Amino acid sequence: MTTSKNVLSNDVEIKGSIKFSHDLIIDGKIEGEVVSDGSLTVGENALIKGEVKTRSVIIFGKVEGNITVAERCELKSNAILVGDIAAGTLAIEEGATFMGQSQVGKKPETKPVFGGAPKQP
Repeated sequence: MTTSKNVLSNDVEIKGSIKFSHDLIIDGKIEGEVVSDGSLTVGENALIKGEVKTRSVIIFGKVEGNITVAERCELKSNAILVGDIAAGTLAIEEGATFMGQSQVGKKPETKPVFGGAPKQP
């Protein structure tokens, strides 16, 4: 099985939500929510105005909106992010611009620590 990345080039503009399953490279303009259980790469020419909810994201361009990723969020040296980040891990290169708040680390488990149901009296 070959894995190829889907690409939205820099002449593409979309107003509305985008949902995808595997890997996507966006180098155009998106105004709306981007949702996936895959990996997103925001290219150097890209501008995303809206929420990003993916498994992982690498940002080279500009994002105006909150980012929620289950695994890794990377801001490369020319990246601009105006919004909050919730991620498992966060990497910010020197030169990147980040204006917002970050919550990094695994979210606490909501399951009981000892794995059993509460005992009834």
